[in-house]
Amino acid sequence: MTTGSLLVVDLVIAVLAAAGWLGGGAAAAVRRRPLALALAAVALLATLARAITITALARAGWWFAAEKVLVAAPLSLAAVAAAGPRLRAVPGDIRSVAPALLFAGYATSGALLVTVLHGYPASVGAGLLAVAGAVTATAVSWRALGVRPSRLLSRVALVVAVGALVTGVGLTVGRDATPAVPHDHGFRDARTSDEPTRRFTLTAGTATVRASGRDVAAWAFNAQVPGPELTATVGDVVEVTLRNRDIGRGVTLHWHGYDVPNSQDGVPGVTQAAVRPGQEFVYRFRADQAGTYWYHTHSVSDVGVRMGLYGVLVVRPGPMAGLDVTVPVHTLSGLPLPAPRVEPVQAGVPVRLRLVNTDSTTHRYALAGTAFRVAAIDGSDLRGPTSLVDTAVLIPAGGRYDLVFDAPATPVALFVDGRAVYSTGPVSVATGDWPVLDPLDYGTAATVPWSRFDRSFTLVLDRGLDLHDLLPRYAHTVNGAADPDIPPQVVRLGDVVRFTIVNRSPIVHPWHLHGHHVLVLSRDGRPAAGSPLWLDSFDVRPGEVWEVAFRADNPGVWANHCHNLAHADAGMTMHLMYS
Repeated sequence: MTTGSLLVVDLVIAVLAAAGWLGGGAAAAVRRRPLALALAAVALLATLARAITITALARAGWWFAAEKVLVAAPLSLAAVAAAGPRLRAVPGDIRSVAPALLFAGYATSGALLVTVLHGYPASVGAGLLAVAGAVTATAVSWRALGVRPSRLLSRVALVVAVGALVTGVGLTVGRDATPAVPHDHGFRDARTSDEPTRRFTLTAGTATVRASGRDVAAWAFNAQVPGPELTATVGDVVEVTLRNRDIGRGVTLHWHGYDVPNSQDGVPGVTQAAVRPGQEFVYRFRADQAGTYWYHTHSVSDVGVRMGLYGVLVVRPGPMAGLDVTVPVHTLSGLPLPAPRVEPVQAGVPVRLRLVNTDSTTHRYALAGTAFRVAAIDGSDLRGPTSLVDTAVLIPAGGRYDLVFDAPATPVALFVDGRAVYSTGPVSVATGDWPVLDPLDYGTAATVPWSRFDRSFTLVLDRGLDLHDLLPRYAHTVNGAADPDIPPQVVRLGDVVRFTIVNRSPIVHPWHLHGHHVLVLSRDGRPAAGSPLWLDSFDVRPGEVWEVAFRADNPGVWANHCHNLAHADAGMTMHLMYS
């Protein structure tokens, strides 16, 4: 069983325990003896079963079990201690057992709420608040049952509640507030002064475009979705003029996966101001990184990208033989893009399919009708890629895979989530049962270039209540805090930096660091065994622990965030800063 599955199982058992104790207490209160005893028995078994799941989670990593060991376990023991003896010798009037069963229910529910609403890291305040809630609810229940709660119980509830408030209830309001991110960060202006050899103009504006045969309201570059494909050859100087016609929330251009100098990264409030209607901004950088990339707005990016403000950037090393096809996959107003495309190709012609996932969720790609190789991932060539057949690939949000093959005499087709998006002729094949490529084992291995790390950071991804502008929200958090209260990671030029990224939430988080590619060291403790994987977007699935590293060689202030852009907007964004 995976750690992600264990997290789900433990949560289900915790819900069963809480529901059983509370249901048993309620049944006892109305003198439904058989029902009360049955529910209490289920609750007791579930409470004891959590010892197994919590132990297993602790073995997988303290991150997954911290609040369960420090809060849930003591409260569960208190619940068993309170209800167990009463269940061994049930009195004639089952109603007298109700307070003990209800206390057990309140205790397990409090522990459950700490996991669901507070998460990581465990805090004294959250634990005390759970205890105070359980004791107070028990006192109220006693009164409702016609039993006057003892003064001692009331005083305990008051003392614990005050303690919770004094120590902090654990809401993710930044305990170490993030320092203001400077707009002018003092690093060199990295715009190249050379004369541009490739000039483009992108005008952002509202538009009506065709998607799956329907007219759809969109935000678009040059009135098309996706925007124009920008192409360059290594050595070119690229200049892109961005104009905003009527996007009221502003636009920018972020060159996803392309490690531009910081001043060209397109993050509002960090590297530039958002371009407002009637304004323009000029981006300029040298095309020195061959590969498949894409661009998108980073101003209100969750809405802007979803509405259509994106396009493909391809940098080629030089003239390329054969057919070179880009396939950006997107969902616009619930409709899939691109429309199915048929392009007959002569047998023997080299074909390169550049697959780009511009959505916020993972897509499954399957190339049917030919053997192929994965030549590059996220713009970086793989070492010794081998031939694959009847194998699917999962591409995370923001990720890119380049598939290469020689066109056979028979048709081939590319399927995305079972839908054909590109083919050289009619192909009918079921790809749903194909195995999925694990890129950590693909290709030829090489020695890790570093033997030591100058900086190490751990990022624990979770969900929890956050006080944002004094208003509570249920945020996506990192180390218990949400943007803008997540402390930045501070590095020095030349540092070798290691990130340990832990996902203890029940959903996938595609991770994306701007301005750098990271080398995958391991996943769940298993070292990467294939070609060196230099990624800028990778899925951290529930319960997974990734170790990645990079050399800090691109000075500036860089966004570091989940590329499910709704998650980033809901708090899962931080910054990497050079000192």
